[in-house]
Amino acid sequence: MQGDSADTTVRPLPTAAGSEPLGDEGTAAPPPALPRRAAGVLLSCPTALLGLAYFVGVGLPLGPLLLWPRTRGRAYAVLIAGARRLTGLERRRRSVFFGDRFPDRPVPGPRVLHYLAARTYAGLLTGVVLGLLAFGAVLAGLLVASLLRGTLAWQELLGQVLLGGVLLFLDVQGLFSLEALDARLAHECFGPSEHELMQRRIDELATSRAAVLQAVDAERRRIERDLHDGVQQRLVAVAMLLGRARRGGRTPEQARALLDQAHRESQDVLTELREVAWRVYPAALDSLGLVEALAGVSERCGIPVRTDFALAEPLPASVETAAYFVVSESVTNAAKHSAATQIRVSVRRHGPVLVVRVEDDGVGGAKPEGGGLTGLQGRVGALDGRLHVHSPTGGPTTITAELPCA
Repeated sequence: MQGDSADTTVRPLPTAAGSEPLGDEGTAAPPPALPRRAAGVLLSCPTALLGLAYFVGVGLPLGPLLLWPRTRGRAYAVLIAGARRLTGLERRRRSVFFGDRFPDRPVPGPRVLHYLAARTYAGLLTGVVLGLLAFGAVLAGLLVASLLRGTLAWQELLGQVLLGGVLLFLDVQGLFSLEALDARLAHECFGPSEHELMQRRIDELATSRAAVLQAVDAERRRIERDLHDGVQQRLVAVAMLLGRARRGGRTPEQARALLDQAHRESQDVLTELREVAWRVYPAALDSLGLVEALAGVSERCGIPVRTDFALAEPLPASVETAAYFVVSESVTNAAKHSAATQIRVSVRRHGPVLVVRVEDDGVGGAKPEGGGLTGLQGRVGALDGRLHVHSPTGGPTTITAELPCA
């Protein structure tokens, strides 16, 4: 694979607001460690006290001014300015302790006030739950002390343990629910709105539809070119050889030689016609399955291909087709342009996603805007999948496709 180095990605469609922490480019970020998130939950209590103090110390005095039309605008501006500072603090808390990444854009004033009020309520409630948890820990300590002194009967101990276990379970569940509420409030305030998510979804579908149409058109042109420049020319050559053999004035040996040559040409035509048919759609996918179809790709390749399959369950037909063309196009490009000595193909299913990876040890520099890779992007994007092309100059080249199987 030759050309400029590339590292391109077909991005996934956005998730719903509040479902996953969004990365800088819209991807889901891995969750931080539990101690870090616990520190963020603890910090939410004092920040909620700041919000409560702001509403009491600033919001209440500004209340009458907000009702008077002449002072409403300035009072509202003052209230929003302070609320933005506090929400900025909450945004940094979510980023530092929970790994959230939000779009860098202004948030409307009403949404800021709504978030600060709801966040203050959730934070104060979190403080109450943490207080109950601390009180329960003190009671547990007293219970252990009584047990050590021998002043606690086993019937009373059993009742206290059962009651404490139930209260501890409810307390912990309450903390997890409040943490989820905190995350949802932050995503509703700082993340994309439902309208923006819908618009992004529409744009993604329009882009994938255009890519599919372009891929289909390119495939038709390539089939026409293969038939015109390859099969058709060979058939013309066969017809000319047969015509020369039928002419008079030739010895039987000359006629037999022309017929043998025509026979060899006809065999070459059949071989090339089968190759064209395989590039259009491999019949082995329907009769033998993806593994055997990819084995055929390996057999036709002039470079050694090592394959690794891990498919315990059948795949949807559309996913099998896309996986086949990802491997076929990648292997073909590597054999033609990469000067590689070995190609490794891995097809594994990770939960609901099929991961197809093709890696060669060639010179790298694959062009993502090339006809083959552009067609693959269209095929993968039509299934809401992702295509990664990593091909620095000097190699190696790795093409990874992630295809949803749901």
